[in-house]
Amino acid sequence: MGEFFWPVGVRSADGERLETVDALVDTGASYSLFPGSMLARLGIQRRFALQFEQADGSVVDRDVGLAVLVINETESPMRVIFGENDAESLIGSNALQEFLLLVDPVAETLVSRTGRLKRIGRG
Repeated sequence: MGEFFWPVGVRSADGERLETVDALVDTGASYSLFPGSMLARLGIQRRFALQFEQADGSVVDRDVGLAVLVINETESPMRVIFGENDAESLIGSNALQEFLLLVDPVAETLVSRTGRLKRIGRG
């Protein structure tokens, strides 16, 4: 699959500001990642650290916070990774699922999809 970028907004902790960046759509990443300096500027708090495996197989600890992301004019609170200050922004698979988006690698676009519910039991 080729690489492509998609605009994603990150809302400030106070909800008053929105920074929009072109982020790499990365279906192999669990969470979305943004430069730590950008998240700090927006007042996003570092909540805890998790371990992540990188593309080269190495494992790193990264701080995680909670931010409101805006994709295609829809907003949702999401866990985000604090990347290095010069890190490339990424849209991870959790955001794609939360926003009900499919990746069209040929057209290099994100496509809205219908959510799924599975009925359990009778009722």
